[in-house]
Amino acid sequence: MNTVQRIARNTAVLLISQVITYLLAFFYTMYTARYLGPAGFGILSFGLAFTGIFAVFGDLGLQPLTVREVARDKSLAPKYLTNISLMKIFLVSVTFGLICFTINLLGYSETTIKVVYLLGLYIVLQAYIQMFYSIFQAYERMEYQSLGQILNAFLILSGVLVAIKCGFRVITFAALFPLASMVVLGYNFVVLKGKFFDLFSAWSSQKIKIDWSFWKSTIKEALPFGLTGIFVTIYYWIDTVMLSLMKGNEVVGWYNAAYRIVLVLIVILSLYITAIYPVMSKFFKSSEEDLKFIFERSIKYMLLINIPIVVGTTLLADRIILLIFDSQYIPSIITLQILVWSCLFASIGAIFGYLLNSINKQTTLTKIVGCGMILNIILNTLLIPNYSYIGASIATNITRFFVILIEFIILSKIGFNLPNRVFLNWILKLITPSLAMAIFIKYFRNIHFLLLIVLSALLYFVTLYLVKGFDKDDLSLTKRLIYGKRGD
Repeated sequence: MNTVQRIARNTAVLLISQVITYLLAFFYTMYTARYLGPAGFGILSFGLAFTGIFAVFGDLGLQPLTVREVARDKSLAPKYLTNISLMKIFLVSVTFGLICFTINLLGYSETTIKVVYLLGLYIVLQAYIQMFYSIFQAYERMEYQSLGQILNAFLILSGVLVAIKCGFRVITFAALFPLASMVVLGYNFVVLKGKFFDLFSAWSSQKIKIDWSFWKSTIKEALPFGLTGIFVTIYYWIDTVMLSLMKGNEVVGWYNAAYRIVLVLIVILSLYITAIYPVMSKFFKSSEEDLKFIFERSIKYMLLINIPIVVGTTLLADRIILLIFDSQYIPSIITLQILVWSCLFASIGAIFGYLLNSINKQTTLTKIVGCGMILNIILNTLLIPNYSYIGASIATNITRFFVILIEFIILSKIGFNLPNRVFLNWILKLITPSLAMAIFIKYFRNIHFLLLIVLSALLYFVTLYLVKGFDKDDLSLTKRLIYGKRGD
């Protein structure tokens, strides 16, 4: 299997699994939001955002470092598993302690505090689940991670349906997250033992002892990843926490109804980048030409996919919100129309960020994202008091655009630049199909929603083909994908 086929297989596996996962998540989010109402859903959303900010302390960059290093040398897998398992005992203990201490310090209600405790336990379990997923990614066996994610979503959905039928309140909904994670953690042990037996044997035969020299070098190497994760997590979730402190649970519920949709889109659009990260890490060592090629193609494909999603969601935000959340969440419509543009910025930014990590420029990325985090906090502080959830939405877009702009400038200086003529040509060829799709949606917006989506997408890609949006390199990649010609 050549490189193109491996990327395609892993992207397809991740895409299919995420479609299933987020279809399940769509239903449990919809049922939860409708049942709890904006205030109750706001408490749960705050809990997920608050604990999410601390989640990165349970990993500190060990996951992306493990993927990069084990992808380059599989013999390192047992050593990384053994030592990181021990590291995480300390890391998750500190993380959970910080969560409990901080939430009590802020003086929230007893219900909110209990919700945060339960979701804190969920963060602890996820830290170990992500450790296993990093190994699966490094081995380019994304299907095992995918099945774990599907299992997690299925268990939460099942629990939500039972909780609604029994008339339970928000605390029970929070408890579903750690309960599902316990099952998924067990699944990961079974997969490692059953499908990676040699690795499991090597891991389990390792003596349980602290290798201080390995710890020191690994933490030093992982820390830039970890700091980047901290900064990214803060500017992903700080808006929800600040809205909670300044405007209350109902506003948090409205904001997160739209934000959850956008996060789903961002994750799905980032699946391709997740699949190519191990490949990019190897190309950095073996072929700079191939690394530059995959970078340029990735930018094109992200633009090609993102632009119709952003345009379509902007035009159909009212139908999307009312379909999923009902009339309680009408204020979420304008939030979705603003926030969906961050999908474009976030997915392009993910390519830039993973490229910087793969070429050992994680420290540079850390500094960029740190500046983005500071900007986001400043913007939220200025905008939320007067503009509430709309201000938070604007702050998110400005921050993400700022980050990709700085990343683009730095990558251009070190040789990973897009020729202006080529980039402009891509943009121009995407304008016509996007306009055609927008006009179609405007005049036929009242037909059946699913049919409208399918026809709009079909019109976009047919028009893209007619304006020659696909070049010879795209056709070459397609042939290598179908016929298996070597791409290594």
